[in-house]
Amino acid sequence: MPSLKPLIAAMSMLAVSAYAQDSAAPGKSVATVNGVAIPESRYEFVLKQNIMQHGSQDSPDLRKNVKETLVNQEIISQAAVKKGIDKTADYRTMMDLSREQNLVNIYLHDYVSSHPVTDAEMKQEFDKIKAHMGSKEYKVRHILVKTEAEAKKIIAELKKGANFSKLAAEKSEDPGSKSNGGELDWAPASNFVEPFADAVRLLKKGETTPAPVQTPFGWHVIQLQDEKPLKLPTFDQVKPQLQQRVQQEQIQKLISDLRAAAKVEE
Repeated sequence: MPSLKPLIAAMSMLAVSAYAQDSAAPGKSVATVNGVAIPESRYEFVLKQNIMQHGSQDSPDLRKNVKETLVNQEIISQAAVKKGIDKTADYRTMMDLSREQNLVNIYLHDYVSSHPVTDAEMKQEFDKIKAHMGSKEYKVRHILVKTEAEAKKIIAELKKGANFSKLAAEKSEDPGSKSNGGELDWAPASNFVEPFADAVRLLKKGETTPAPVQTPFGWHVIQLQDEKPLKLPTFDQVKPQLQQRVQQEQIQKLISDLRAAAKVEE
């Protein structure tokens, strides 16, 4: 089923225009199309949305583009009304969805504005991420096979002196690493799926897992090639991302709370 996000986003823009048109108080206009005035309030509203949502800088070019967009939109809107599109069921459905989406957007924007993320909350999130990632990053290689028996056989061959890279090229089911001797990029253990990550943390440099490690992808034979201290960016360097992350968590909690308090019948 195709995603509804692009459709809803497009409908939201239509609803913004309709809202601005319906709510505009009599006053100055920026242009007139076939006797219909485009209110300055609508122009200022769309200009502000461009600056806020897209990080645009207020400039003569931006103002000109916004004005041209509104003029073109009014021309097309008049043509649509002339054709009777505003009387169709599809139009009414789209406007209902657009109205609802705009209510959601404004409600969430109001919530975020009234619940600013504090430095303490961002620092707490930063410390949580640091603890999750750990203090080291690892250079590992692995051989992925379908069965435990195959993995045990590979471990036995390695104990007898078989070449890890050669076995990986011959037997590994991981297309992304088999041609490179099973090698993976430097990464903290938290980047790996949990059973794999646990096994990596227990290995010393040069060691191979004594028993196969099972993950949702299959059975792994893992060798730790090297490790080094993990260098993370400072708190100040990732502050904008932390703010966004905490805001998203706040919004998800808000939605969960509202959902829990709502009576939903299906």
